[in-house]
Amino acid sequence: MKMKASTLPILRAERLYLRPVTLDDVGERYLSWLNDRQVNQFLETRFAVQTMESISDFVARKINREEEPFFAICLNEDDRHIGNIKLGPISPYHHHADVSLFIGDRDQWGKGYASEAIAAISTYAFDQRGLNKLRAGCYGRNEGSARAFEKCGYVREGLLKGYLFEEEGETDMILLGLHKSDYRKNRGQAK
Repeated sequence: MKMKASTLPILRAERLYLRPVTLDDVGERYLSWLNDRQVNQFLETRFAVQTMESISDFVARKINREEEPFFAICLNEDDRHIGNIKLGPISPYHHHADVSLFIGDRDQWGKGYASEAIAAISTYAFDQRGLNKLRAGCYGRNEGSARAFEKCGYVREGLLKGYLFEEEGETDMILLGLHKSDYRKNRGQAK
């Protein structure tokens, strides 16, 4: 299947950049991330064994979707793909979207790359896409994810008690959000 070139920009940050995910990204490393119990413990993909075919199908469905930009998180120093981040779906009527991500390369955990990627995609969402509100959610015991969003100005806006299930049973979902006025205030910009 021939895919047209992506119209999504490359988003630059201090130590990483975000570029559109392509079918070339689908390989053994990507597959190993999604089948790694530590990596996928808070991902919905963990409920099914992932295969090259299932990942290729997912990526093919996400390529060139302006309403759901899907980016590879890559390190500036060596262009290594370490995870993914997605914005959307973007609501054209309410001007909001969800942000979701994972760092698949466990050697890169705890280095602040998730926060850097969240900051880059938030800037893109507010400054280039004109969004009004961003949302994120994470499992109650996934404090690392919650902290990564909070470092970028997101605030905890709610808790859905017993909303999700893990092997141990039900668990809460933390809801986080960032409004464009708070984003601008945090950056020292006028509303």
